[in-house]
Amino acid sequence: MGVELVQERWKGKLYALTIGREPYQVVAGGDSTLPFLDLDGGSYTRPVSALTVFDRRPENWPDTLTGAWGDVLDNPVQWARKCVELGADAVALKLVSAHPEQGDRSPQECAATVKAVAEAVDQPLIVLGCAVNEKDAAVLPVVSEALNGYNCLIGQATSENYKTVVAGCLAHGHSVIATSPLDINLAKQLNILMTDMNLPPDRIAMDLSIGPLGYGIEYAYSIIERKRTGALLGDRMLAMPVICLVGEEAWKVKEAQRADDLEWGADEPRGILWEAVTAVALAQAGASIFVFYHPEALRQFNTQIDALMGK
Repeated sequence: MGVELVQERWKGKLYALTIGREPYQVVAGGDSTLPFLDLDGGSYTRPVSALTVFDRRPENWPDTLTGAWGDVLDNPVQWARKCVELGADAVALKLVSAHPEQGDRSPQECAATVKAVAEAVDQPLIVLGCAVNEKDAAVLPVVSEALNGYNCLIGQATSENYKTVVAGCLAHGHSVIATSPLDINLAKQLNILMTDMNLPPDRIAMDLSIGPLGYGIEYAYSIIERKRTGALLGDRMLAMPVICLVGEEAWKVKEAQRADDLEWGADEPRGILWEAVTAVALAQAGASIFVFYHPEALRQFNTQIDALMGK
């Protein structure tokens, strides 16, 4: 006696966010089913993976991270090129030097660095500010103008600075990262505010401020899963793809930072696995873009995604 598969039918789908320039564009989202369940008859797009570049040498990184990048840590252009060589779908440039306490570089200085990186690589560019609302509001519009024509993903826009960030991206053809606390209602409200400014909904990626493995990943998983289910049920203000800054979150924790330990084992595989496992879990929850710090974590993530997609 044969067994008939029960298929879930959804009426909604995620917006497809496209960044970059042909022929190197990447698409995040566009899914019409739950993650890795295209057997239901819907479509599922492979997650986009990016590696992070800092515009100045990182401080307080563990040896596991600094050793992975070697002498490129002082040169964001060379660092970005190495990201491409290591197989990243996109390069995520973080403007840490704009932070008032870490260099306080001007918008024009930041824009010059970003433009140099964009000209050095063909892959799409994700630009992340310094996470100070007032400074990002000053820097990101100037960066958007410098990158006119590159079709980048720029953020992070928050409830405090979204008007300025969105206006710059609208004027110069970029998409926006909408950053909110890990709360589905606040995230949805920010999407509504941004689309009220005539930003097309397929030019928004949602940053839900995830927690890494051992530090709130269960709650992050449930929120991303609820957002995905809401989108598939037809809520268009939850249908934007989710971006996860897994490197930034995973390498903050003591389990990734702490050196070799008799109880925890060697630090190198531990930190890498902390990042990779965080990403794989959130991919199964329904996130679409993953930004890594360590290239080996990205490689392990892609290996797991291949297996989940039957490749």
